[in-house]
Amino acid sequence: MAALWLSVLVTLAIQSLVSMVVFAPAVLAPAARGAMAMPSSAVGVCTALIYLSATVGALASSRLIPWTGPLRVSQWCLFLCGGGIAVMASASLPLAMLGALLIGLGYGPVTPSSSAILSERVPARLRAFIFSVKQSGVPLGGMLAGGIMPWLIARGGWQAAALLAGGACVLLAVLIQPWRRSADAGFHAATAQRHTSLLQALRLVLGHRPLRDMALASFAYSGMQMSLGSFLVVYLHDRLGYSLALSGAGLAIAMSAGAIGRILWGVVADSLVSPRRVLGLLGVAMSLSAFATAAFTPDWPLALVLVVSGIYGATAVGWNGVYLSEVARMVPPGQAAAATGASLAMTYSGVVTLPFLFTLVLSSTGSYVPAFIGAGCFTLWRSLSFFGDGAEHSALGRR
Repeated sequence: MAALWLSVLVTLAIQSLVSMVVFAPAVLAPAARGAMAMPSSAVGVCTALIYLSATVGALASSRLIPWTGPLRVSQWCLFLCGGGIAVMASASLPLAMLGALLIGLGYGPVTPSSSAILSERVPARLRAFIFSVKQSGVPLGGMLAGGIMPWLIARGGWQAAALLAGGACVLLAVLIQPWRRSADAGFHAATAQRHTSLLQALRLVLGHRPLRDMALASFAYSGMQMSLGSFLVVYLHDRLGYSLALSGAGLAIAMSAGAIGRILWGVVADSLVSPRRVLGLLGVAMSLSAFATAAFTPDWPLALVLVVSGIYGATAVGWNGVYLSEVARMVPPGQAAAATGASLAMTYSGVVTLPFLFTLVLSSTGSYVPAFIGAGCFTLWRSLSFFGDGAEHSALGRR
């Protein structure tokens, strides 16, 4: 059990830092827009580039992980994310776009790698809980971005904040090296996964209806999650007139609630409500939260804005652990990394598409309201698929 919790701790730390880097551009944008001569709403394009390359990285993980081991892949992910955010500190718009692509290439394989590390170590009765704990690194990264980055910006400037974030990634990659041999030596799925091509990984997911339905839902949910992470700070700053520190606090609260929600929903899915039903209920709740966020005005009490932000984060950020545990449960032994990578390709496609559409709606209408409403309608539609016939599905090969 000690080895299991060490695995959880290491994968959680990796997930937290790379997620902090992914969320960092949204926090840096208000301070950096003058130096880069771009509107802060252009962060949606940056997010789209990150997840466009993350899609490629997630698919490639089905081949990379068996070749080098999941922890070694994680170390390279940390180097890529750290280098990407450091490149953004150049204040050059073309280099910032390159940095976004590097961050995405590093971010894509992180979750498949951690799933490969945990899938053979986690007992079935704790699967949703453990995966949810590990995936709480995403909102924890958002908390770091929203809580620490504004403080660093105020004291050293946005470029120093970006460089420090990159340095933290490199430092963690070095610190986990002593654990690498035992972590990768314990990866018993390598033989099965070594011959899994990118096309085979996609077929594994798209050819199995329950996995395909979940992947399509993740397309919508992930887009909602990143619309929240990418635009909440700018929205509170520009529309409600909040300071950068207060706007960052709103994101930190949303991500804190998301971290708590991930663990809570994992417990619920393990013991109280079926995982698919949990995913459906979360989809409904995140849609209602998006509608409420669209209704924000400067007259809203600060406490109420923060409460809505917290509920939004608990649902739109809290679903991933339950989702990934279900993907790992459904596939045959040794296929967790391949199936997770292919599923995340669909997930990241949603993250590419929805924030980009969000930016287009915002640019064409000059208002955040229709953008948040549109995102809420889309996730509400996909959430309904979890309440129809066939809500429960057995695993591949165990129907």
